[in-house]
Amino acid sequence: MAANTILLVMDMINDLVHPDGMGAKTYVVKCRERNVYENTKALIRRARAAGMPVGYVRVGFSPDYSECPRNSPVFSKARENGFFKLGEWGTEVYEEFAPQPGDIDIVKHRVSPFYGTKLMPVLSALGVRRLLLTGVSTNGVVQAAAREGHDRDFECIVVEDCCAGATDEEHQYAIAGVRRFAAVSAASELKF
Repeated sequence: MAANTILLVMDMINDLVHPDGMGAKTYVVKCRERNVYENTKALIRRARAAGMPVGYVRVGFSPDYSECPRNSPVFSKARENGFFKLGEWGTEVYEEFAPQPGDIDIVKHRVSPFYGTKLMPVLSALGVRRLLLTGVSTNGVVQAAAREGHDRDFECIVVEDCCAGATDEEHQYAIAGVRRFAAVSAASELKF
């Protein structure tokens, strides 16, 4: 699997999944309940050991929020609350998943990791055909990546126990919906 596969760790940034971030009462709780932190760390170790590239997708905006859509129900509060500001602690990957030299950094300004990013040129250059999708939120970036990845002819695998929504219902609904576009697997079931 490793030869043409990439592990994407999406939006596991301090603002969302650090105990001191804005997601402390939602994503942090659900990540702990679902063992997402430990599962993700183990999956990253396995991917690296297999020689698989690891990519980190991070939502973020310039300090002036010029890319932040004012009418977005998802991002409209970022500007007034100072969230998702590139170059600051909140948009750094949570230290438990620390990127290493050679890992791929993808910055996005919308829900989809494909929209307006360098993701497609990177995947093309690496010869990637399969995406392992992890992160928060299941009903946001993970679902968007699976749907758009499918439409771009990638084989997509959502690693269910490495994902979380803000609520159990959001996560379960997203997993049920994404099964039309992607395989769904537990981290331990993946063969490298």
